[in-house]
Amino acid sequence: MSRTTPPRPLDIEGLFPELAAYRGTTTRLHPRPGRPDVADSSVGGPLLWPADELWPVCTESHSHARGLRPTDIHRRRQILASAWLREPNSGPTDEERQLLDQLGREHRLQEAAANDHLPLIGLAQLYARDIPDLAAGPGDCDLLQVFWCPFDAHGPTGYGMLLDLRWRRSWEVAEVMAAPPQPQVVGSEGYVPEPCVLHPEQVATYPFAGLLPEDLCARIDAWEEALEEEAEQSAAEDAATWVGYQYDLSIPPGWRAGGFASWHATDPYPMNCRACSTPMHLLLTIDSTEWDGGSGSWKPLEEQDLPTFRSARPTEVTVGRWGELNIFACPEEPAHPHRWCIQ
Repeated sequence: MSRTTPPRPLDIEGLFPELAAYRGTTTRLHPRPGRPDVADSSVGGPLLWPADELWPVCTESHSHARGLRPTDIHRRRQILASAWLREPNSGPTDEERQLLDQLGREHRLQEAAANDHLPLIGLAQLYARDIPDLAAGPGDCDLLQVFWCPFDAHGPTGYGMLLDLRWRRSWEVAEVMAAPPQPQVVGSEGYVPEPCVLHPEQVATYPFAGLLPEDLCARIDAWEEALEEEAEQSAAEDAATWVGYQYDLSIPPGWRAGGFASWHATDPYPMNCRACSTPMHLLLTIDSTEWDGGSGSWKPLEEQDLPTFRSARPTEVTVGRWGELNIFACPEEPAHPHRWCIQ
């Protein structure tokens, strides 16, 4: 089933005609639980990985001998999903609660050493044929595959994320790896995605307000402040309909390819290619939720009746403290190293 973004609550270009010059597009990926195969664009699905090619691993030295087992994480999610679907909606039974407690316990691997290579988790793969706004890969590569280490133990702080992005030519893969290596334990449940198929939809988008010309940004801010004051003075039902540029009219939430990055958690800062200093473009956004209370206007028309607190997290991926991961690519040379930030 396709997913359709509702029309925006307001015609922002009608209010600010100058925005037409900054309009772009982004492809909302709309990941939803399913059973993808290696020929599909997916989140958490099997990857088109050659049988004769080494699986990506984390080579940084860090502790990974204690954590949650991925099989337990998937089982725990299944139990909770089934419990909340039962009628009446009474939640898990006492027996299920005991099992959930067991599945939520960490395990220690006695044989794991900090300098052992750790298999990365295959997070997603995107075929260019499916995603209109997916940036072109190096040469004629048509498939982007995304991996990450399931532990926050990298970088200067020792608490950072490790990403690995690979471009490939799908037609060159003859024999697919049947059983890729997987980490026995993970440091956080949010690193383990549930298998999801994608329902790509291209929508209009506009830059983060702070990156617009100063005068235009100031006028948008003044307009929003006036709307907010009006909403505070109105009845509760009127206040609930208040909309804003950031959350309703410019950048959609959720997993998406291309478009503009949101800088709602930090001030915008330059994302220039470290190899050639070219300003980088947004390649992919990985989000903890597809929508929430502050961005509910983006909830697809086909899912208006679904409860937000469960349906808005189909992938079960969590970025940082329920944020989003923006990954950038060099438009001049896609083979240059990617950069990323968490918002």
